[in-house]
Amino acid sequence: MADDANSSTDTIIEKPSEEKPTEVKPAEVKRAWADEVDDPDEEEQPTSSTSAEKDPELNIGSLKIDENKNTEKFLDEPEEGNIKAVTGDTLYSTAVTFEDLNLSEEILKGLYVDMKFTRPSKIQSVSLPMILTPPYKDLIAQAHNGSGKTTCFVLGMLSRVDVKLRAPQALCICPTRELAIQNIEVLNKMGKYTGITSFCAIPVDRARDIPINKRSPITDQIVVGTPGTIKKWMSVKKLSVDDMKILVFDEADHMLAEDGFKDDSLRIMKDIEKSTPHCQVLLFSATFNETVKNFVSRVVKDGNQMFVRKEELSLDVVKQYKVNCPDEYAKIHVIKDKIFELGEKLGQSIIFVHTRRSADVLHKALSDYGWQCTSIHGAIEKDHRDKIVKEFKDGLTQVLISTDLLARGFDQSQVNVVVNYDLPVKYEYQSEPDYEVYLHRCGRAGRFGRKGAVFNLLCTQKEHMLMGKIENHFQNNIVEISDWQNNNEFESALKAAGLI
Repeated sequence: MADDANSSTDTIIEKPSEEKPTEVKPAEVKRAWADEVDDPDEEEQPTSSTSAEKDPELNIGSLKIDENKNTEKFLDEPEEGNIKAVTGDTLYSTAVTFEDLNLSEEILKGLYVDMKFTRPSKIQSVSLPMILTPPYKDLIAQAHNGSGKTTCFVLGMLSRVDVKLRAPQALCICPTRELAIQNIEVLNKMGKYTGITSFCAIPVDRARDIPINKRSPITDQIVVGTPGTIKKWMSVKKLSVDDMKILVFDEADHMLAEDGFKDDSLRIMKDIEKSTPHCQVLLFSATFNETVKNFVSRVVKDGNQMFVRKEELSLDVVKQYKVNCPDEYAKIHVIKDKIFELGEKLGQSIIFVHTRRSADVLHKALSDYGWQCTSIHGAIEKDHRDKIVKEFKDGLTQVLISTDLLARGFDQSQVNVVVNYDLPVKYEYQSEPDYEVYLHRCGRAGRFGRKGAVFNLLCTQKEHMLMGKIENHFQNNIVEISDWQNNNEFESALKAAGLI
């Protein structure tokens, strides 16, 4: 929200004296994902990961979200589309209640008391029996954003661990540190009463950090982290996989994509297979394009599969709009004058941009107009990134500008509006939209069936072309706001989305 919350919507804001922000297209190096790279080599910069209790460098407890600062705590059950489940000769019964899953009393207490859950969502009721029923087959699972996928694999890990054995038994690999931290927070909350301990294996950027090869071996039962860091812990023999029972890939389509973390992911998987050939593999994501789907189906040969049809992936509760803007300067005015000013009680918003520099430029422009916002991208120091995410999740900031660093998996139920300042494109083919990333971006709003709106800001011929391809791909005609200066059109859009 703006600093002056009582200002009227027709207040004239003078244009700043500095030059108008223009579309920035700097030459950038090829990125692994979301403009950040996982750990560099040990010789270049020693890094390590830390558990919440034992190491002061990364205190997960200090990143714990303050739920008292959020007004909405209870999640509605999402409306799910048809899930196509492909199974072998093992029979599974859909779980109507969590008790149907034969979970321990300690896990049930975490679900009901701390997570505030009442019953499984659709994806949970179908997938959890597949995960928890012997002979523990592998699973490739796709479902809508915000439908409860994290709970599925977290319950899977907690249920398989022997609390008496002080050794790693479950491993969850994530594409970004933000997602790894978020997952371990859910894990610690859900497993609060179990006695199970966890370890967060993510890059840190403190110069005084102790090199991994000089650290004690990991004895926590569940490890969550990013692929480069996990591979490093394994390579220096500080992370044993001899007792590994379950291996999870979150955002699995990107973890196994050519332009993602495919090499590291396959190396980790093969190393585990050598030591524990019966380790269960779970692949979860909201998106699987055909190329990745065919590949993972070959990797996981004798497993169960759950997929959602492409046309059903876009959440109906999220209203999508395309806004015609004459230039980049108009995009900024649409954000501050139309989307924010007209919807003073919108909740929180995420604005997605394509490059780091675009994030910085937009942050400065909105700040100059008096809007309190934060921005995040891969060039920001990791400690500061953690602080930015925590403040946003605590509700201390309302507007967050981000590269695709937070496009996948970032869960904040108070986000009602997503703005695509730049449309996502494939890095190798700039004229081709990244359909999966677009869907993930939209999924940041309307979590668990809540109402939300997505505004796509278009000013160039290329952006209109990209938007047309997105509409054709998802077979969805996105409502057009033709006049970027017309308050009535934006008011109608926000009302249709149920936000005002």
